[in-house]
Amino acid sequence: MSDFKKGDTASWDAEQVRRGEAERRPRQTTVRKRRRKKRMNPLLYILFVLIVSAMLAGVGWLLMTDLCAFNRGAIEKATVQVTADDTVRTVADKLQDAGLIKYKWFFRIFAKIDHAEEKIGMGTYELNTDMDYKSLIRGMRSGSGNMTAETVTVTIPEGFTVAQIIKLLAEKGVASEELLLEAAKTYDFDYDFIDNTTEDISRLEGYLFPDTYEFYANITSADQVGKEAFGKLISTFNSRLEDDLLAQAEARGYDLKKIVTIASLIEKETDGTDQGKIASVIYNRLEGPGDKGGTYGMLQIDASLLYGLPDHEGAITNEDKGTDSKYNLYKYAGLPPTPIANPGMNAIQAALEPEETDYYYYALGTDKRHHFFTDYASHTAFINSSQYGG
Repeated sequence: MSDFKKGDTASWDAEQVRRGEAERRPRQTTVRKRRRKKRMNPLLYILFVLIVSAMLAGVGWLLMTDLCAFNRGAIEKATVQVTADDTVRTVADKLQDAGLIKYKWFFRIFAKIDHAEEKIGMGTYELNTDMDYKSLIRGMRSGSGNMTAETVTVTIPEGFTVAQIIKLLAEKGVASEELLLEAAKTYDFDYDFIDNTTEDISRLEGYLFPDTYEFYANITSADQVGKEAFGKLISTFNSRLEDDLLAQAEARGYDLKKIVTIASLIEKETDGTDQGKIASVIYNRLEGPGDKGGTYGMLQIDASLLYGLPDHEGAITNEDKGTDSKYNLYKYAGLPPTPIANPGMNAIQAALEPEETDYYYYALGTDKRHHFFTDYASHTAFINSSQYGG
């Protein structure tokens, strides 16, 4: 106690008061203010959208005016020459140089969609600025202009095979048989229904449309053969297959290849007078009850067997019917692996719209007409009669 000083008590009391006041005051926390994001002025945003839209609309209008040949002023003529070495790209260059189009890159896109590479042929063509893209392509088709190369006219008969067409084109002087074979095997056709992964000429079977064509003679390039010869036949086939025909095929549950295969069987089995009935027999065997007439889906069509035996001569024998070939429809049920010929439009139509019958059999009579039967017994009786002419 002797060390206690009077001033000490006052100092201690003052310190305690300050501490008490500090404890009673609420604690202050530091609050960080959030920065508000700067938003684009709505008017500037709308202005930006309008400017971009106007630019796109302007570009679109320029492309459409070129596509449709709008606003080109006075009609001017131009001569364009297409050679064997030209491609769609080089043709577009020539059209632009001649003042017939403005945007060659846009023309190339349109030409790709329109399969122009299969349509434009060699020659010298008189074109003009009033022609739209479609008209320009049409104007450069074979036979539409003044030809600068020798041409030949060839009629492809209905029912010819690819091999027969190759021989016919070679005989007519379109190209050598070797080049035609090479193109048939290796040319890359721009169609989904052509199998470009195989080098068997059967990949073209069924798609070389029978008609009368004008071809350039003495073609010396396999690529040009593919474009100018086979490409022309396939393009015609493709143009005949309208959407409603494909819809009919899908409605029957068959894809394009199967319909063309059935059409090729019809084409080879009849002279054209009874295609609807032949079609009904094929469908009845494919789709009918397995035990009906004992057919069990076996088409037993001689023409298909002979397609698999290209060197066969004479009448078909029982030994021939035992041949292990997918085209032997005596041995294998269903359709052959590919069409067996190139059918005409009537056969394709018969495949799409067969007659409604109960026939499962037919045989050729001495009157050169097919006779149709619903059961095997009647069919056998006819074959064993004097009326059978097969």
